Amino acid sequence: MLSKVIEPNLRKLEKRFSHPARRRKAMTALRLTLFIKLKLTSSVRRIWDITSALVALGLGWPLWALLALLIKFTDGGPILYWQDRVGYRGQLFAFPKFRSMRINADQYQHALENQHADQRTFKLKNDPRVTYIGRWMRRFSLDEIPQLWCVLIGQMTLVGPRPPLPREVSQYGLHARQRLEITPGLTCIWQVSGRSNIAFDGQLAMDLQYIRERSIALDLRILLLTLPAVFLGRGAY
Repeated sequence: MLSKVIEPNLRKLEKRFSHPARRRKAMTALRLTLFIKLKLTSSVRRIWDITSALVALGLGWPLWALLALLIKFTDGGPILYWQDRVGYRGQLFAFPKFRSMRINADQYQHALENQHADQRTFKLKNDPRVTYIGRWMRRFSLDEIPQLWCVLIGQMTLVGPRPPLPREVSQYGLHARQRLEITPGLTCIWQVSGRSNIAFDGQLAMDLQYIRERSIALDLRILLLTLPAVFLGRGAY
């Protein structure tokens, strides 16, 4: 009985798409629909990024000012620490953080790297270069706040794979370079699942899963999960 209903519909579809002109029109309509959907999603995400960044910077400015003063009073060094990071499709951009390490921290990095097995995720749990205020900021991810500027100007988005260092990307294979196919984010799926406790291969698998399943709903879910992840501080160092 069911086949009697389905088969006529299949024949109609076959007849419809067997004609070259009709097939071209159908494919054009499909491409146009997908393009409009992509542009609409992109516009919604961009508006959400700008609004959220402005609200966070505006409402939180007393705390950001206090952090700046504490960093300055710690050792008199610069408040911000700037790095080159790799963004969308390999584009380099200036990546700011509240400085959480001693002024001469970079001089000791090579020696410390030998203590870390995977150079693609170089991060030490008890890094001796981190200052007292820096350790506290990292515990609650407050050192990442200046990156809201990158969100405002479009170099980053709220949710997406974290932007890697150029030396990390130089060790990527073709599979890992898929991470660079979308704009990097302030938070990501592995940051709400264990953060630095997750090895590189696990981070990569989660990022690629996110890219495949990316949607506004998934972004909102990750943002909601980011709040308890920040307060609990698991894997933050």
